[in-house]
Amino acid sequence: MGQIVGVAATSHTFGTTEDAPETVERVSAGMAEIGRAIADSRPDVLVIASSDHLNNFTLDAQIALAVGIADEYQPLGDMGVPRTPLRGNREFGAGFAEFCAEVGFDLTPVENILPDHGIAFPNAFSNPDGRAALVPLYLNTVMSPTPSCARGYALGLALRRFVQTRRPEAERVAVIGSGGLSHWVCHPRSGEVNEAWDRRVIASMISGQGAELAGLTRSDILEEGGNGGLEIAAWAFAAGVAGNATGREIYYEPLTSWWTGMGGVLMNLDSELA
Repeated sequence: MGQIVGVAATSHTFGTTEDAPETVERVSAGMAEIGRAIADSRPDVLVIASSDHLNNFTLDAQIALAVGIADEYQPLGDMGVPRTPLRGNREFGAGFAEFCAEVGFDLTPVENILPDHGIAFPNAFSNPDGRAALVPLYLNTVMSPTPSCARGYALGLALRRFVQTRRPEAERVAVIGSGGLSHWVCHPRSGEVNEAWDRRVIASMISGQGAELAGLTRSDILEEGGNGGLEIAAWAFAAGVAGNATGREIYYEPLTSWWTGMGGVLMNLDSELA
């Protein structure tokens, strides 16, 4: 069977450094620490779960759940990510889609996609040398109906089962849930950050109670975390992969100048076995 060797969750935006340089430096350092930890786990495959930002899936094709099945991906290039092609793993992505069909998920295989910052930015700081093959996984929270946190968590459980029961014994898989935390996009509350809510999300993850995220409803999140906060479905996915593992907060900053709560966690997979 394959092995899950690293699980993290992190915000995926990066803005100007002019207004709060010390705060931005801490965010940058936190992202770099998460990236080093994922790289140090020596994954063969890196699954990054995120929402698309209407760049690949438009209102003409409102796909809720999708997985990349290409041999190579060229990043969209937003947020300054180089457009250098990234190696994919067609067999892993297609195999996971087939497995999901068996266990009750309609996971759409997609090939001709240009990963935007939600996928490409975490890949850039955690897989800079391209050692791991990238498998993009989309929980498309800009679509309606929105994939729920409960669905994200269950999809994480499914990925874990897939790796442990269907993948080659020596294969090493790392996972990043990418998005959040609280932010309101094109909304009267744009610019607000709900630090208390952000910290509850982080606390659930690092205490080994990530399953709590599955109980958050769309209306709960819209009220406390904003429409951008719906992206924590990807954190719920990571929590499902991590199981009962505890973890640690790597960084958190209520970055109002970026209109978002910025945070990241690393899960201690050994603790899940304790």
